[in-house]
Amino acid sequence: MYELKQVAENSYYINCPAKIGIFRQNDTDVYLIDSGNDKNAGKKVRKLLEAHHWNLKGIINTHSNADHIGGNQYLQQQTGCKIFSNGIETAFTKYPILEPSFLYGGYPCNDLRHKFLLASESDVIDISDCQFPKELEALPLRGHFFDMIGIRTPDNVVFLADCISSQSTLEKYQISFIYDVAEYLNTLDKVETMNAKVFVPAHAEATDNVEQLAQLNRQKVFDVADTIQSILKTPMCFERLLKQIFDTYELTMNFEQYVLIGSTIRSYLSWLKDNEKIKAAFQDNLLLWSCS
Repeated sequence: MYELKQVAENSYYINCPAKIGIFRQNDTDVYLIDSGNDKNAGKKVRKLLEAHHWNLKGIINTHSNADHIGGNQYLQQQTGCKIFSNGIETAFTKYPILEPSFLYGGYPCNDLRHKFLLASESDVIDISDCQFPKELEALPLRGHFFDMIGIRTPDNVVFLADCISSQSTLEKYQISFIYDVAEYLNTLDKVETMNAKVFVPAHAEATDNVEQLAQLNRQKVFDVADTIQSILKTPMCFERLLKQIFDTYELTMNFEQYVLIGSTIRSYLSWLKDNEKIKAAFQDNLLLWSCS
């Protein structure tokens, strides 16, 4: 774990739970693509950089989920590096309490205020800033989160962040977090036809061909949507639907899974309703969902 892998002349990644990319700008200066899930991850990254006599000039966060920005604060305090993010992700990175608040839909109880959902604050600027390294291309990959991006290096290596998951990850967790289902499907269409020397997803093995994996992730979305529609042949409120989703996929509910899967299922409901696949009605002060 935290082993350095070189995939092109100036492009590397650190093999860890959410892969961290490295772009070597010259013999000494490097940029990270994400920073790991906490301070300890930041310490391991800094040790690795020092072993190679590399100077950390900046961190580009693909998006603001805690497992991608958790090392920001430590690395910025230790090195003074710049941190870049995109759009709404910039606000979430600067004010990370927004993530658990958004997921829960209110002020999060202490069961949700932990490092897996709540990173430490860091000073961040938008990728539109003139200080953003001009050698790197930011690729819009919306859907998993608000304004997520991927990064293409001059070596034609593409870091894909969280837009695709491995088959083993899909089988283990069943329902991947998605904020906007329509945008996520658009992103998969884009990624499926994308060309690169190497693709580095955060939660799948690096590969030179991502087409099959994109198709697998797309099919999983349709499978989950079909499951929701099947359950909603009987009108029911959200909490009852969520219980049946957990039962169907043999998942175990806790606070973290309640907000992550719950938020995702709400996103599916919005997508299905907007496409007139399901409908919603208020009865006896309950919002009931059902198939159209």
